[in-house]
Amino acid sequence: ELDDVHNIINWGEIEQTLSNLYTSKTGASAYPPIMMFKILILQAWYALSDEALEKQIARDLMFRRFIDLSLSEAVPDHSTIWRFRQLLNTENLLEPLLEQINHHLEQNSIIVSLGSINIIDATVIEAKQSRKRKGRNGNNTQDPEADYNVKIAADGKRKTTYGYKMHVNTDEDGFVKKMTYTSGNVHDSKEFDKLLGINKHKHKNKIKTCGEVYADSAYANKKNDEKLGQQNNKVLHRAYRNTPLTDRQKQENKQRSSIRYIVERTFGLLKQHHGLAKARYLGIERNKTRAQLIAMSHNLK
Repeated sequence: ELDDVHNIINWGEIEQTLSNLYTSKTGASAYPPIMMFKILILQAWYALSDEALEKQIARDLMFRRFIDLSLSEAVPDHSTIWRFRQLLNTENLLEPLLEQINHHLEQNSIIVSLGSINIIDATVIEAKQSRKRKGRNGNNTQDPEADYNVKIAADGKRKTTYGYKMHVNTDEDGFVKKMTYTSGNVHDSKEFDKLLGINKHKHKNKIKTCGEVYADSAYANKKNDEKLGQQNNKVLHRAYRNTPLTDRQKQENKQRSSIRYIVERTFGLLKQHHGLAKARYLGIERNKTRAQLIAMSHNLK
């Protein structure tokens, strides 16, 4: 499986993207950036902590072969892994790397077409410290950058979660095309333009051709209707007070929901196999970085 991934991706191009990562300010690493990036892909793939990842590389020959680390070479320790992950975020390289990996997958016909279908949704991720508790110094240990999300569950009950939201745009096969990460109280529709790659200053309310867009009724509003146009707008119809859905709208919602379930399946895989159900760190930036790496590893898997 790792050999297949190694052969699919043009690692030389990714190495070029990482080539300017180290400057006089950051200093050079003892390990090549491409090796460290592959290590982070393995981490996201197998849902390992930094410490567990270090131990796994030390004893797993397949891991060593994937990252091009010989038996005689020392394994990067957990602090080196942590620093490199933070560096990718501060240098804003994670989004370009996701786009680059997707481009390689498209070239190898693994992703059929990145532009034809967009399925948009968001999922709630519980914060590492989600409950108010007093630490040793008496301060609240709850993650200060997370926030409350209130959702009406299928059984009609209110479900409140303190945490974050991962917003994604997937294709019809569940590959993550774009993603954003916010605190839990941000409304899904706020990330709509970013997930479609719409530049607000450039396009404003003009229609942007981006293929068909499927999303639940949280994204239904006049502005989004104008951006998408009738042909591409597959957002679920929303019923309003004194304005119930027509039979035609109900039928269209049923058809659109059969496509929209794909993104829910992707969220299920990310949470079940990659540990995304709960944040691993305190603070939005570290958790966003983790989510972006998980999105890449999901696409490669």
